[in-house]
Amino acid sequence: MTTTRAGGVSKPPFATFNLGDHVGDDPVAVAANRRRLADAIGLGEGGVAWMNQVHSSTVAVVDHGGGSVDDTDGLVTTRPRLALAVVTADCVPVLMADARAGVVAAVHAGRVGAAGGIVARALETMTDHGADVADVSVLLGPAVSGANYEVPEAMAAEVEQALPGSRTRTGRGTPGLDLRAGIAAQLRSLGVRSIDVDPRCTVADRNLFSHRRDNPTGRLASLIWLEPAS
Repeated sequence: MTTTRAGGVSKPPFATFNLGDHVGDDPVAVAANRRRLADAIGLGEGGVAWMNQVHSSTVAVVDHGGGSVDDTDGLVTTRPRLALAVVTADCVPVLMADARAGVVAAVHAGRVGAAGGIVARALETMTDHGADVADVSVLLGPAVSGANYEVPEAMAAEVEQALPGSRTRTGRGTPGLDLRAGIAAQLRSLGVRSIDVDPRCTVADRNLFSHRRDNPTGRLASLIWLEPAS
């Protein structure tokens, strides 16, 4: 699941459901929003694990929530009813699950992390904990689209070399990046067969936070968790 801007207590420019604790918002408001989210999904604050994201290729395995894992951009768990949360405002939230094996992951894939292999690293960590790549399903959540992600030509070429399929042209015909296309291509090359893409562009959709459009602004949260086998 992915949140929108609506339903929280943060004041402009973070209005209203900001879930990022590193963007300059009132910490009291962010904490209230996180409690509201945890209660809404029925897991409580101790049932959500957050990250202090740093655009790295570091993945952590967790078995409890109620706090944030420092200096990481991917979380993996085998524990039922522990939600893994990733916060974004243009970067790609990547949610992955092998329901058969009981392994899930949440990944923050910005330009640097995606090119650095964070998604492949998370998939590898999942397989280390029993997942079968052929059984993994992936959702690439709302992010800046290629039509709105303009970058210098050299940057587009650099990312394309590291993450083939990412390079594109923007709606204005300038060099651009479509990170979701590059990540999807990478996942297919690694054997993942089930990949869904949320079509929403964070820049174009004003119901979503976008750093490129509105900086400073808040952060959306995308979450994934396992329900116990019945």
